[in-house]
Amino acid sequence: MNKRRILEQKLNKHFQKYKQAIILLGARQVGKTTLLKRIFPDANYLLVDEKAVFDILESYSSDSYRGLIGNSKSIFIDELHLLSNPGRAVKLIYDQLDDVQIIVTGSSSLHIKNKTAESMAGRAINYSLYPLTFGELLFQRGIETSEAIHITDKVLKQDASESYKKYDISSVLDSLLLFGQYPHLVDSPGDKTYLKNLVEKAIFKDIIELNLIENRSKALELLKLLAYQIGNLISYTELSSRLGISTPTVQRYIDIFEQSFLIYRLYPYSKKLREEIGKAPKIYFWDLGLRNALIENFDPLNIRSDSGAVFENFIINEVKKEVDYLDLEYKINYWRLKSGSEVDIVLSNSKQLLGCEIKYSNGEISKAFQNRYPQAKTHLITSKNFI
Repeated sequence: MNKRRILEQKLNKHFQKYKQAIILLGARQVGKTTLLKRIFPDANYLLVDEKAVFDILESYSSDSYRGLIGNSKSIFIDELHLLSNPGRAVKLIYDQLDDVQIIVTGSSSLHIKNKTAESMAGRAINYSLYPLTFGELLFQRGIETSEAIHITDKVLKQDASESYKKYDISSVLDSLLLFGQYPHLVDSPGDKTYLKNLVEKAIFKDIIELNLIENRSKALELLKLLAYQIGNLISYTELSSRLGISTPTVQRYIDIFEQSFLIYRLYPYSKKLREEIGKAPKIYFWDLGLRNALIENFDPLNIRSDSGAVFENFIINEVKKEVDYLDLEYKINYWRLKSGSEVDIVLSNSKQLLGCEIKYSNGEISKAFQNRYPQAKTHLITSKNFI
């Protein structure tokens, strides 16, 4: 079965254009190692989880590194974030071992991007890998002949025509809205046990091991509260009050969840008009299967109260993945008035403003948005026309 991913084209060409290391970030189990081993089959593979490898890399000694790497022309360091100072390790290899191509993965950008940003400056280029796109999932299941099926193609053209395919789009869609888009689900669709175990590993093994969260039970409670609020405005103060922890702690935990690729925040589009929401973010989950496992709800969409929010989360995920993978130069926001009028996605750049409303079945674009931004184009995305 072909496991090709949209990001492959960029990674394949990286060392033709750059000397800098590749740093591939993404959540546990999204396929980072599988992808890189396929693209760089001859790289010397170093797994930081192995004590012998960890001890040598943790020595931060260029002589020890030379002994570990030997004559390899390229090295692949898996789970770099487990080191105490990953940036220093990459800096030593980059500066002291000439002509070695460095390929790195990590499940957390906290230690890789933030803690050692100065060490990495000019020495590495970051890429992110997400759960499968809709097109990748169809391709890997053998339903479509290419992974290059992009939801943004119709969005940017404001093409609202209904989709007609030889396969049952609604059945595929309903399945991924319940069970998500992790690569494991290609061969094992509907595997609830896998998703429940992944919750434990992704949330606790990776995050807790970094010693960044001191109150495990409150962190889990917060993440569950966020899971119930996808697509809604969040208030750090309200979450703080409900959980009995400080507002700065709530914000710090959300930062950790975000930089561990569990969730992301979507911020408002605003021209600072008095009636517009200007700061409050919305929260979405990078994978809906993980989100549903967290709240222990895999009920069919037709009996759920959150089917609209789940579909909205899915569409925004797809747009964010494609904007990143395809280098589409758009900012992604939502728009909302204090009175409640809103638009689910606003795509903007110096040339275009596009407001998109997302509805599982039917709906319409906010007249208030069109009145305030008459130059904007608008688009309605539904389960019938999204692809």
